[in-house]
Amino acid sequence: MNDAASEKPLNMAYLLNNTGAVVIGRNEGERLQICLRSLITKLDKVVYVDSGSTDTSVDFAKGLGLHVIELDLSTPFTAARARNEGFKFITTQYPKLLFVQFIDGDCELVSSWLNIATHFLYEHPNYAVVCGRRQERYPERSIYNQLCDMEWDTLIGDADACGGDALIRVSSFSDAGGYNNLLIAGEEPELCFRLRQLGWKIYRLDQNMTLHDAAMNHFRQWWMRSVRSGHAFAESMSIYGDKEKYLFKETRSIFFWAGLLPILIIILSLFNTSFMMLFVAYPLQIGRMFLRNDKKYESYNLRFYYSFFVLLARFPQIVGAIKFYCSTINRNQSSIIEYK
Repeated sequence: MNDAASEKPLNMAYLLNNTGAVVIGRNEGERLQICLRSLITKLDKVVYVDSGSTDTSVDFAKGLGLHVIELDLSTPFTAARARNEGFKFITTQYPKLLFVQFIDGDCELVSSWLNIATHFLYEHPNYAVVCGRRQERYPERSIYNQLCDMEWDTLIGDADACGGDALIRVSSFSDAGGYNNLLIAGEEPELCFRLRQLGWKIYRLDQNMTLHDAAMNHFRQWWMRSVRSGHAFAESMSIYGDKEKYLFKETRSIFFWAGLLPILIIILSLFNTSFMMLFVAYPLQIGRMFLRNDKKYESYNLRFYYSFFVLLARFPQIVGAIKFYCSTINRNQSSIIEYK
């Protein structure tokens, strides 16, 4: 896992000159403009991969002089496919690249991030991925934005996975074969899983990395996002089966809380209505999560919202999981294949 970078003296200009960026997006509008401007102030090797935008995204990126890839409309869009296409292009154009910053088009890169992140990977050749803190730009605008911000607030240090925004070592990405093009969601932890299987490590720094604009203002948006995550859990688990137990616990939880338990209670209640009292398991589980997160979230309101929506998400997640299994039986890709 030794990198050519380790043979050269540490020089920030050298590191940034050997770092590229892959941006993916679809109809991101002003958010994409903010994203691209935040990158071109730090890097001169940036590629934008567009998944069928009908706004001015492509024209704007070209106007900045960036490389632009417009994905073929005949193949279903996935974030994984877009990132792989961007990586293939930028590493072909610049074969000496050491690192690639992946970033979603609805995010703004924090100006200090690349200096810190490239330095870290340079100094730690056994690490494949480094990520930092992704924050919501407008968490106060809706509870769904706030939930996203809480979701991004993950533990610092060695990690099992990263999100869509991360700096990845080119050699390790190639070593693992990139993202799985067919995954509609959860492609980042699945890649990290394979990287760890190969002996690479992932690290999360206590540093601000990106500002994300979820623009999630309606319950339906949150519901569909949760459906996609359920689809991803089931699909990823099916790839590795029972041997690795990858996402087994998460998928089991979905089917227990949104499938087995409510169905069992309803069936038992047909014989004795007193079994309806078993539904108290749901508020008890919310209370359990509420107490478990007492040190992480000081606000009682935030703690309650987080606990409530984590449990509620099991229901759209089981819809996504069932969609995956149905599509597998029918040998058709799911109708929720698109990532935007």
